[in-house]
Amino acid sequence: MLKDDKITITDILNRKKDKKHISAITAYDNPSAKIASDAGIDIILVGDSLGMVIQGEKNTLKVEIEDMIYHTSMVSKAEPLPLIVTDMPYMSYHLSVEKSVENAIKIVKYGGAEAVKIEGKRIDVIKSIIDAEIPVMGHLGLTPQSVNIMGGFKVQGKLKKKAEEIYKNALELEKVGVFSIVLESIPEELAKIITQDLKIPTIGIGAGKYCDGQILVFHDLLGFTNSKLPKFVRKYADLYDISVNAIKNYIKDINNKKFPDNEETYHAKENLKGLKK
Repeated sequence: MLKDDKITITDILNRKKDKKHISAITAYDNPSAKIASDAGIDIILVGDSLGMVIQGEKNTLKVEIEDMIYHTSMVSKAEPLPLIVTDMPYMSYHLSVEKSVENAIKIVKYGGAEAVKIEGKRIDVIKSIIDAEIPVMGHLGLTPQSVNIMGGFKVQGKLKKKAEEIYKNALELEKVGVFSIVLESIPEELAKIITQDLKIPTIGIGAGKYCDGQILVFHDLLGFTNSKLPKFVRKYADLYDISVNAIKNYIKDINNKKFPDNEETYHAKENLKGLKK
């Protein structure tokens, strides 16, 4: 990937056509966006999962549209090469089509997103946002904003009736014009069928290896937490323990007067003896 190769919606669509896998990561700020971009990620999702990962909430339901704009703006200021997609948070697209379009415009205009992501089968809302020239990514399966209706963060589509519903919803989302669909926490067999039958890419998270792409949360795959993670998360580093040990060494050096040393200290150019109160 060349330095000036900014990834676009067309590039993402062509990944599937060219049978190339799509890499995506959920990130929320300027440093993580720069790291993801330098690593060569295709898509940065500014997820409303920031409610849990950054804000410490038990779910995503308290995240506001202002939170998404704020975090998206931090990501966009990094000028990352990946496509920037932002979640529309709970109740930002539920009250009316007009308000939904207005909120999507705010995310793009003030946050700098290049597309938005919407959970579930909100056909009229999605169509209107696309009509406003804003690309939309769909999201089916386990949709975290529906956690109360679903009775928790549970795998969806294990039984045929629910699997058929998810499959039909995927076809409808493609028909209305979404450029890709996130499939979260569904059986691999169902994700494979959907991926084979759609012309647009699928991005899996807990949906097996047959999706056109995969997405994980920045903090999860780098091991920023010592909390229990979902089954589908693979940790590629353990930065939590590394960070704790680094800070312990910092404290130890302070207590032993080893920090700062002479090279980490500024010195006056003149003799300061004789200074008075």
